[in-house]
Amino acid sequence: MASQKKRRRGWRTYALLLCLAVFLVSGGLLVRDLVRSAGEQAANRDLAQQVRAAREAALEQTKERDPVTFEWEPPKYAPSGNLIQYDPLWQQNNDMAGWLYIEDTQIDLPVMYTPSHLEKYLRRAFDGSYALSGSLFLGADWSPGADHAIIYGHNMKDGAMFGGLSKYKDADYAQAHSVIHFDTLTEEREYIVLAAFYSRVYEQQAEGVFRYYQYTDLSDRDRFEEYVRQVQAAALYDTGVDAQYGDRLLTLSTCSYHRDNGRFVVVACQKQEPQTDQPDGSD
Repeated sequence: MASQKKRRRGWRTYALLLCLAVFLVSGGLLVRDLVRSAGEQAANRDLAQQVRAAREAALEQTKERDPVTFEWEPPKYAPSGNLIQYDPLWQQNNDMAGWLYIEDTQIDLPVMYTPSHLEKYLRRAFDGSYALSGSLFLGADWSPGADHAIIYGHNMKDGAMFGGLSKYKDADYAQAHSVIHFDTLTEEREYIVLAAFYSRVYEQQAEGVFRYYQYTDLSDRDRFEEYVRQVQAAALYDTGVDAQYGDRLLTLSTCSYHRDNGRFVVVACQKQEPQTDQPDGSD
């Protein structure tokens, strides 16, 4: 009888120690993830600060040239031809293709493009080191003059990368954050939210489905108009914004957990200025 009680106490002690070990390991992993997350976000904030610093340095340079009248415009381009605020980062990593910014969000980040290995930055930071949150990156068929850019980013629980993108499921939020800035290295661009919708990555054999991620090249009018129709049909709400052939489109894509292989997508458009005939001076 005494031996049975002793064995039971032994098993209870063993179970308690096992639970304690699991708790300590889980807690350690949680702390590790929190530390890593904080480090990755701090690194991204530093990149944004470098962009601001480069822009401010150009402004200060202008003031030094004419501190009284301040008549000269600050230099817009670096000798490389890049916008002056992005050139320092591009000099550090030529894989940088642009910058994505949405006011009052955590999205203030470089966008990478590696056409020979599109997912190179899936788990890499800007400097090439391993990062769980990865970096924002462009999909196939992109060029600075392209009519469509698809940007992918992880849906991180801490809000990093596209962790806050799903807030666009709410129409009021979308209205308050309707302007999206996606600058290339040489041009500042402003887009207006057209639609937000849930989707998924479909099996190869699935038919009659909208694979938004395959619409990389919209230079063909019919292809462009088909994409816009499909996007508007899938939209969670009506933004009142429409896109016409000739407008540039921007698609932001991230994972969504509403179903297997789910995705959440925001599409925005940049209205092109109508071209006007220039006077030829013959009058």
